[in-house]
Amino acid sequence: MASPVSPGTRRRVRHSTFNRWKLEDAKARLSEVVRLAATDGPQLLTIRGKEMAYLVAADEYRRLLPKPEGHQPLAEFLQGLGLSEAELDRLDLTREPDTGRDLAL
Repeated sequence: MASPVSPGTRRRVRHSTFNRWKLEDAKARLSEVVRLAATDGPQLLTIRGKEMAYLVAADEYRRLLPKPEGHQPLAEFLQGLGLSEAELDRLDLTREPDTGRDLAL
């Protein structure tokens, strides 16, 4: 039989793994909690045993945000043009180097 999980220790949750932290423990070990959010995934913060918040890595947060209206990935846009593979191969996607501009100071 598994021993009970004490607050501030790792806890396995069905289908996902979250580290569960009492808020006061998370505050005392904030650097570690942030590092774990970036490497191990979301960190669950509790107050008096009640789930209150998740700390997630910035990349994960941006991924979860709604996309701007009209946003379409480039690959989908190109496929939507109805161009043949030969026509796509002829597209010139090279760019000239941007050397900046001269300013009179």
